[in-house]
Amino acid sequence: MALVKRCEKLAFMKVGEKYCRMTNFTEISVGKNTKEYTRQYVDEEFERSSVVGYATSVSYSFDYDNENEVHAVIKKITDGELLADDAVVEIVMVDVTDKESSNNAISRSWSVIPENEGGSIDAYTYSGSFRANGPGKVVSAVSADGWQTVTVK
Repeated sequence: MALVKRCEKLAFMKVGEKYCRMTNFTEISVGKNTKEYTRQYVDEEFERSSVVGYATSVSYSFDYDNENEVHAVIKKITDGELLADDAVVEIVMVDVTDKESSNNAISRSWSVIPENEGGSIDAYTYSGSFRANGPGKVVSAVSADGWQTVTVK
């Protein structure tokens, strides 16, 4: 068994024209939030369920670093209480263990849904969720700087 470490699934946010690694996050947790169609037919004793959609979301939390470009984007959205398209970001989730495929990442637009800030005594924190704002697409992500930034193809 080859256990995949959490640090081998990396997230990158588009800041300007580059995709910057999302560092100093204490949580980036994906929830699929499946939508189901459940029914029971009159001639059967059991229910059947089918997955008919997803409402994918990502819970996030980070220790705010005022020199971090990604943190600055989320802080601007949160503190400015930005709405609609002004609160949408593009994030690429990269599986750096995927050596077999050139399609090692998923890119998607996300709405930033701020929830809390300042909840820690040790560091100033921000938390909330990113909620899917369109379909994800499989892409290829490569890095020339040790996975600090990526180029998406």
